[in-house]
Amino acid sequence: MPAGVTLGALGVLGFSFSLPATRLAVAGLDPWFVAFGRALVAGVLAIAYLALSRAPRPSAAQVRRLAVVALGIVIGFPLFTSLALTTQTSAHGAVVIAVLPMSTAIWAVLRASERPPLAFWLSSGAGLVAVLAFVATGGGFSGSLGLADVYLLVAVVLCGLGYAEGGALSRELGGARTVCWALVVSLPVTLPISLCTADFSRATPVVWASFAYVALVSMFLGFFAWYAGLAAGGVAKIGQIQLAQPVLTLGWSALVLGEPVGWPALATAGVVLVCVVLTQRSRVPAEPRSAPEVVSSVGDHR
Repeated sequence: MPAGVTLGALGVLGFSFSLPATRLAVAGLDPWFVAFGRALVAGVLAIAYLALSRAPRPSAAQVRRLAVVALGIVIGFPLFTSLALTTQTSAHGAVVIAVLPMSTAIWAVLRASERPPLAFWLSSGAGLVAVLAFVATGGGFSGSLGLADVYLLVAVVLCGLGYAEGGALSRELGGARTVCWALVVSLPVTLPISLCTADFSRATPVVWASFAYVALVSMFLGFFAWYAGLAAGGVAKIGQIQLAQPVLTLGWSALVLGEPVGWPALATAGVVLVCVVLTQRSRVPAEPRSAPEVVSSVGDHR
């Protein structure tokens, strides 16, 4: 299996529990603190990583691109999903994951100069339709558009932007350094908001464990593998691996939160798997880095 696919799959596995963990965290913490506090914790870890790896400072042009990455993955997606999950279930939130691969592919065209062929779009669209049908019949969609749905739509647009820009930038900085520098760039925003919204009076051990997950995995370690995978295999192509994420998220929602998930799960998982394989077999014109180079950049200590 190509390194880009393997790294992308590891990232998706880590991200698949993000919505259930966020749902548990906002039950005892302010949603603004969950969104910005996890970025603050990850930002402190990022400083340590960059110092230990003696990472060179990004150029001014790269800092501007890092600000775009931060807007999407550090601020936009965590904030709007946290706000949405105060009133909606994690299973409902899985709808946003179904749309995210398509959003990432569109941004890859706009920001990463990739040109996926028609076969790619057809396979991706088929997977999107299958996943949307699954969450609709499995209790993940209420059938009406509310404020939480607007939050989720904004989150998916911003996250797709952050994925595409970060994946392209990872070809220059490496996956680990891209997310670390994005977290550092965000600290002037995440630090004051975290301090202003910190209220731990209702926090339980489960709430803290869930917050730790979204800080350490969803906001930090998961992106090491994810951005390295995007850089190795191409943003649009590897981004389609996320078509499997709603199925995983709904599974976690049922197992951990006891939320209802309908019977079509196995059939949808099979359809999604076929669509993912087809997107990976499509030839996507791009300029990805070689797999060995990207893998080494995750732990590079130059």
